[in-house]
Amino acid sequence: MGRYLHDIVIAIESIMANQMRSILTALGIIFGVAAVITMLAIGRGAQQEILEQIKMVGVNNIMITPIVESATGDGSEEGGEKQARKFSPGLTLEDLEAIEEVLPTVNMASPEITLSSYVIQGGKRATAKLLGISTEYFTIFNLPLQEGVFFNDYQEENGIPVCVIGANIKNKFFSKENPIGKYIKFDKVWLKVVGVLEKSDVSLTRFENIGVSVMNDNIYVPVKTMLMRYQNRALVASRIKGSEGVSIRGMGFSMSFNPGQNTASNYHQLDRIIVQVNDSEELSPSTEMLARLMMRRHEEVKDFEITVPELLLKQEQRTKDIFNIVLGAIASISLLVGGIGIMNIMFASVMERIKEIGTRLAIGAQKKDIVVQFLAEAVLISVIGGVLGVIIGIVSSWLITRFADILTMVTPISVIIAFVVSASIGVIFGYSPAKRASEKDPIESLRYE
Repeated sequence: MGRYLHDIVIAIESIMANQMRSILTALGIIFGVAAVITMLAIGRGAQQEILEQIKMVGVNNIMITPIVESATGDGSEEGGEKQARKFSPGLTLEDLEAIEEVLPTVNMASPEITLSSYVIQGGKRATAKLLGISTEYFTIFNLPLQEGVFFNDYQEENGIPVCVIGANIKNKFFSKENPIGKYIKFDKVWLKVVGVLEKSDVSLTRFENIGVSVMNDNIYVPVKTMLMRYQNRALVASRIKGSEGVSIRGMGFSMSFNPGQNTASNYHQLDRIIVQVNDSEELSPSTEMLARLMMRRHEEVKDFEITVPELLLKQEQRTKDIFNIVLGAIASISLLVGGIGIMNIMFASVMERIKEIGTRLAIGAQKKDIVVQFLAEAVLISVIGGVLGVIIGIVSSWLITRFADILTMVTPISVIIAFVVSASIGVIFGYSPAKRASEKDPIESLRYE
């Protein structure tokens, strides 16, 4: 063991004597390891972000949303003949009840009606979003309470003006007091606060179109409270239909006939129905059954859209995984180039130090001593390059998160992989030059000019 330690000391002395050459040799390893660390951090961050998104949209959820299209004129013209449009009641609470009654795979379901307006309390005013929902909504989207309670059955059935508020609403209007039991005014209605949701640190604004809601800035009320005290588009549409003149409804619009005037109205009572099935394997068949059920209830009018956020997010994750694999492969090429650079420099080093090799062999060094010496040089250069690469990779990951707003996560396994890879490159690409050095004839080496 002492003999091999002496060989390693000689290797270290050689590296210190040729510092610039050693640094240039390690550059390929440094940048290669840094690139691998950064790519693994980006990939891990993307995976974590997708998991948080799936958690926020809820597991095994299906979203049914209305399609609202602009209406022009009193009908469509096809072949010179007016085509009467079929009547559709739109997305209503009756649809929700039918889904819960007919589909055996449904675990729970909730309606959602959204209204944006101003919140006023204690002389403060801010914009916010009001959501009319059922209590199941909080379970579906994994929204835990920080304090207070959810709606009870009496409040839901009778449309009592109570609400559960998000963490940001609490911080804005009740920063110095307990909001439970206090009142807050949304639009023109005073609502009693019965609960406060825990704050979420996940930023998911760009995913709202697939069912992710920024819950920290929301106010939640029972759906019947929304319908009774704020808006019920189904009643408005019914009045339009019952008024004088011709009313045309269906295919995503509701309008009264008035020559020369183009109008459009959202006649859907609900903005969304969220259906949670029992198991992820039931998502596809449940989606098909929902489509058939909704088409029958809507008189074969396709004025709704069905999406599965979890599947969309998983598809996005697969796309990101492919992207990360490609980037990782490109980063690995840098390591390969760095390894080839080490091998070339070590071959050149062998040629420069032929007399040194011959002298060591002549005074009693064995071939394995020469192998250990040159192999130790290659491994040390690779490991040093790996350490510097890890540091640069960690710093690069932090900079990406800080300035590009892309979540990155450097894990211990990525650091271990970097060390193993860098050391392996030193062994793999350093063995051939070391073996070549050990095979030199000492007499010829001493004669070499």
